[in-house]
Amino acid sequence: MAKENNNQTHWGFVTLIALAAGMAGLLYGYDTSCISGAIGFLKDLYHLSPAMEGLITSSIMIGGVVGVGFSGFLSDRFGRRKILMIGAILFFFAALLSAFTRTPGELITARIVGGLGIGLSSALAVTYISEVAPANIRGTLSSLYQLLTTIGICVTYFVNLTIVNLHSYNWTLFHGWRWMLGIGSLPALLFFIALLFAPESPRWLISKEKVEQGFNILVKINGVKGAQDEMTTIATAIRRDRNSTLAKLFQPGLRRALFIGIFLAFCNQSAGMNVIMYYGPTIFKMAGFGGNSEFMATAGVGVVNMLATIIATTLIDKAGRKPLMMTGSVLMTLFSLAIALMFGGNSGLILLFCVFGFVISFAFSMGPIPWIMIPELFPTYLRARASGICTVILWGANFAVGQFTPMMLSAWGGKMTFIFFMIMNIIGFLGVWKFVPETKDKPLEEIESYFMPKAK
Repeated sequence: MAKENNNQTHWGFVTLIALAAGMAGLLYGYDTSCISGAIGFLKDLYHLSPAMEGLITSSIMIGGVVGVGFSGFLSDRFGRRKILMIGAILFFFAALLSAFTRTPGELITARIVGGLGIGLSSALAVTYISEVAPANIRGTLSSLYQLLTTIGICVTYFVNLTIVNLHSYNWTLFHGWRWMLGIGSLPALLFFIALLFAPESPRWLISKEKVEQGFNILVKINGVKGAQDEMTTIATAIRRDRNSTLAKLFQPGLRRALFIGIFLAFCNQSAGMNVIMYYGPTIFKMAGFGGNSEFMATAGVGVVNMLATIIATTLIDKAGRKPLMMTGSVLMTLFSLAIALMFGGNSGLILLFCVFGFVISFAFSMGPIPWIMIPELFPTYLRARASGICTVILWGANFAVGQFTPMMLSAWGGKMTFIFFMIMNIIGFLGVWKFVPETKDKPLEEIESYFMPKAK
């Protein structure tokens, strides 16, 4: 029995670690969906223009870009776990503040603070998981972040639906939306508590010469023999990269990894999923839904998204990253076209099923996989900072989606808006096919060597 313990992965321990870090997805998921319920009432209460409507929705991404930009540098200095905990604290207070704001300006400020918290934790959570997880299940465990994101989205849609059905329209106009935003403090609190029981990243500890602490955590994850093998690989990579700097990221080799990471981050947002997440009720209302049925339809989207992501976690380490992204991009292209064609007719139910198809396609491809692959592309000494750079692009694109979607829907209508995202998905397919490598089952250090400049 001792021999078995020395060689086998300790599944329970490593899964609990991944779940603790992945709860950052609950924050991301809650924010993605709570504003979709509140924004219609905020628009009526404050008589918002499409541009201001977009700014309230996208303001959290302003803080997110700043948080992501600093998360890598801060976590390299102070550790992954501490920065994740700071992110949870910031979002906790921002959610409470959002519920008590009196003007659009105050709400935008509170959401920027919340974005700072999510920005600190979003990319870093997956980086942390990738540094802890064994190679053969790294994709599955990293996808827990996306799974928890979709659980947060689904739960929040039902919270929104419950709130709008509690009382009259006037009560929701003045009070209900405050509950939608303020309840976000609960997943932040759960995230903080979970991190109290999680260890620091063993790769980070070893890189900071805290070898014994790092080794002990690796033993808990992989057993003694597995930990010894990991230590050898990690130590070799650290010696090779000891005198390296951030400038190396922009040199041949890793520059290609950075380009791929930025491209995947862009595809995660340009696919168009957050158009549905942020403005689902608005879109369904434009398509003919009414009497709060737009909130029911959006809740259905949340359920489909969650179930599809559960299935996706079983596929990523079997089917591979690249085939799933290419398949998902093709399907999202077709469903975007179908959604576009449904606008302007009396095909509300058909449009809903087309949206379901789009959501399922995203959930097993461009939803979880960019989050998984981006940390995989970079060496330990650059992983957090490089992932942060890529996620700045992701959050920037997220800001653009949140800011400009109301303006696109107002100026172009639903049909041309989804034609635009159809074109974006075609670009995504071509880029993945041409440039993105497969990382399934490969140790992080082997992936790192793939991007090293070849000796002449």
